[in-house]
Amino acid sequence: MLSLEEKLAIVESFPELHRKDVSLGRINFHYEESSYDKKIVVYHLHPNGNGFVYAEYVKVYATDSKGLINIRDFSAEELRDIIQKSILSLTNTVNTAIVAQPKPESSEEELWTDEDGHALAVTFVEDLWYVYAGSNLDCAFETYEEVEEYMAEEGFIKQ
Repeated sequence: MLSLEEKLAIVESFPELHRKDVSLGRINFHYEESSYDKKIVVYHLHPNGNGFVYAEYVKVYATDSKGLINIRDFSAEELRDIIQKSILSLTNTVNTAIVAQPKPESSEEELWTDEDGHALAVTFVEDLWYVYAGSNLDCAFETYEEVEEYMAEEGFIKQ
């Protein structure tokens, strides 16, 4: 586990974050240029090394009900990565790069089949991935990784 001093050095290496000391020796870091009402990126960094990063819009992390992820046991690289992604997720112009998969280069359908010959079609329309069984919508996903996971669980492979 990184010490408070090590975590502070990493957080303070982001010039866009502004330090605000709060109660009980804890420290918050704000991103004043946030495109959203939420401005705190690092929340309650504690002298014992515990703390949180706001990651509600960062889809690769599971967050609590407040959109926070505990960083107590993060490595230096993991801490830098989550802070950078948090800042980017709060920046409206780059938010889609963090929140959703990049759009495919073409809007063509992908065909996935199982060993019994059943076929599903996958298309990307307006920030969602849609899975169709014939003309019927089977399901929709926010990221392509979710599509791949679903297809693998159902026994489908991409053609």
